[in-house]
Amino acid sequence: MASALTPIDAWAAPRAAAVLVGGEIVDDRGDVDVVVAWASVTKLATALATLRAVEDGRIGLDDPAGPPGATVRHLLAHASGVAFDAPIVRAAPGARRIYSNAGYEMLADAVARAVGAPFEQWLDEAVLVPLGMTRTRLAGSPASGLVGPLADLVGLAGELQRPWLLRPESAAAMRAVAFPGLAGLLPGLGHQARNDWGLGPEIRDAKAPHWTGTANDASTFGHFGAAGGFVWVDPVAGVACACLTATPFGPWARAAWPALADAVLATAPR
Repeated sequence: MASALTPIDAWAAPRAAAVLVGGEIVDDRGDVDVVVAWASVTKLATALATLRAVEDGRIGLDDPAGPPGATVRHLLAHASGVAFDAPIVRAAPGARRIYSNAGYEMLADAVARAVGAPFEQWLDEAVLVPLGMTRTRLAGSPASGLVGPLADLVGLAGELQRPWLLRPESAAAMRAVAFPGLAGLLPGLGHQARNDWGLGPEIRDAKAPHWTGTANDASTFGHFGAAGGFVWVDPVAGVACACLTATPFGPWARAAWPALADAVLATAPR
């Protein structure tokens, strides 16, 4: 495919991006080896680690976790009712989509108890090492603390696009809408009447505005981070895109990222 990543040359930010088709890199641009913060893209790795623990029989999706009445499934899908940045209950489980870093910290604590090891160790053993993400480390919260290069994020993107670490049923559950129809705030982009989320990834659906492109299918799933990076997978187009920058998410990203996605999809082979 011809390069669709030339738009990033005009971004006023250190940056790197890669496009994957069928789990393989077909285009990349920028310094893919520089180590930067992933911020909330971390949640995808934490979700994978949780699902690995589920597959191992260490914990169940419907096991109690977090506030009373909530489960592992609720925490994964930001449906536990826990506030964004504190372990405070704002709603009943399953009532609203409240994007929650605190909920993901509760989730990691539950997984650590279930596997009998620190969450950072389990994340390494269950996700980072098997995916070859050996230059990425958790430096802080399991909701937002990964730091690493784009070369490692591509490994995560490949697993999301062509799962082999997770069993097919787990991968399907990860990208399916959990607790459909919940309203809530999409960070940085405003209130959404239908703020759909899977078991870790955000689901594009019909959200507007959105950080992916107008050409992305509604089934597109992924995550972005406040540090200025993202990864998305469009299952219909068979394309994934991953990007890391050193510039925090803001108005520049709200304009640049959808334009990049549309350029990628316009150039991708069908």
